[in-house]
Amino acid sequence: MYLKSMFPDMPPMPPGNAHNLCLRRPEQESWPNFTVHIDPKTGNSMSFRGLLQRIEYAATALGTSVDKGGLGLSAENNDIIGIMGENSLVNVPFITTKNAAFSNSVINQDYITFVHACLSIATPFALISSYSTRLELKHTLKLSKATCLFVDEKFVPLVLSVVDEVGISSERIYVMTGHVGGKQSFSQMIEQVRMKGIENVGVKDVGEDTLAYLIFSSGTSGLPKAVMTSHGNVKFSLVQLMVIAQEVAKVHTPPPPKTPDGVARTLAFLPMHHTYGLHAYCFRAFLTPRTFVMLPRWNTELALSIIPKFSITQISFVPSIVHQVINHPKTPKTDFSSVSMIHCGAAYLPPELRERMTALVPPGTTFSEGYGMSESTVAALTYPFPGILGGRIKKMFGVTGILFPGMEARIVRDDGTEADFDEVGELWVKGANVVLGYLNNKEANKETFVDGWLHTGDGFRVDKEGYFLYDTLKVSGAQVSPLEIENVLLSHPQMLIRDVTVAGVSGGRTSDEKVPRAWVILSESGKKMGASGVVKELEKWHRENLSRYKWLRGGIEVVKECQVDFGC
Repeated sequence: MYLKSMFPDMPPMPPGNAHNLCLRRPEQESWPNFTVHIDPKTGNSMSFRGLLQRIEYAATALGTSVDKGGLGLSAENNDIIGIMGENSLVNVPFITTKNAAFSNSVINQDYITFVHACLSIATPFALISSYSTRLELKHTLKLSKATCLFVDEKFVPLVLSVVDEVGISSERIYVMTGHVGGKQSFSQMIEQVRMKGIENVGVKDVGEDTLAYLIFSSGTSGLPKAVMTSHGNVKFSLVQLMVIAQEVAKVHTPPPPKTPDGVARTLAFLPMHHTYGLHAYCFRAFLTPRTFVMLPRWNTELALSIIPKFSITQISFVPSIVHQVINHPKTPKTDFSSVSMIHCGAAYLPPELRERMTALVPPGTTFSEGYGMSESTVAALTYPFPGILGGRIKKMFGVTGILFPGMEARIVRDDGTEADFDEVGELWVKGANVVLGYLNNKEANKETFVDGWLHTGDGFRVDKEGYFLYDTLKVSGAQVSPLEIENVLLSHPQMLIRDVTVAGVSGGRTSDEKVPRAWVILSESGKKMGASGVVKELEKWHRENLSRYKWLRGGIEVVKECQVDFGC
């Protein structure tokens, strides 16, 4: 079947660099100089205009020619700038500026600074996972053809161990955060621009198809691929959000944020080398004034203390973290009264988890969900606000959502024919947020991007009202729901685990067939039994409660923590 977005048609895209749409819109000139970043550990902060000034300095440091004191990086020189870092915060010394943008001992989230500096000079950057093993890093660097790297201090030894093998000079390795002897840091480069008064390079004009960044995705199968995302893709994804916001505003006026300065506050912990975190904190972050309380990575106990302490109003979750929150012993004592908006993405959220999370926050809290992938820039489906689109949208549970503005979709059977309503098939989507393709991978491009359609590889069905329902992972020709398997493991009467994620791995009867594998985190009772005992018990339990084709033929692995990157 063919479907078109229920939302109004998209307006024309503003021309030029995506950075301008994020941070140089005319209305932003009248914004107050609000706090944009807070370090919860120290309470230090960075102002909005301080961030803008720092991005200008950073872009100048990266893009100014070497003879004038910069690095001289540019797309014309075929440069691709790799970044490998966590969501860490950087101390910035006291700086006196004309508009007093900086304050004494402020700190800044330099990952965001870096991303926008690269956008400004229109030099592509490659987002490298901070969880990379040596083998994964080597693959990523070869694939991206990065010409230089900005790396957190803690990852420098790992990077130096592989750069010779991938043809990157060690002299082209710079420090993103921290200090390494003999290596220049990003902060030092920015300070040098300020001290020397190097002329601002400005924002470079670009076309819609100009490459903005590379992000790594396995797509529908195989090793990670370098997804080529353009400036046009980024802008389209932002305007999609604007269209949705305009429709919501017709039926809903949110209450004023319960914060000291009246500015919404977001708890920010998603890794920014992942599409979800990148767009949440680097791009969508600046559609309205908002303060981000930054965490290097997720910590449930710390987050539960931060939410009331900093009056957090907005949180973006993944389903497994929702599970951790609702099951944490400190949750019943946590004050969630400031929260007015929750979003959940990266994987399907079971209705029961949504209901339990909703019960923790004030009545009327907006709860949105979505589906997307790097190949669609970020999102393709959204759980809509009830009552929008002339009352067409009603409150529903157990659905993934409807198409984002400006998008089309098809649900296709294995034989290439159109599926009927309520019949599972592969989701194909089309829109200006579908990326340029994979870098240097003709075979994967041929399979995934066909006549403008993105073949997602994910199983969906659509009801007669146009709502999409997620259902993926095919084993021996049959659809298997990872969620169903996860729920069975979590329902063990002895509650041996506190978290689990299930995904397909190689091991089927053919090279492209996947089999289910589970990664579990032990509960206190599970720790008492021991890892081997838990695995044996869960093997027995799930085989008793699931059909044979749903069994975990890929095995069960006990892990200490699940990484947000993989939806866990």
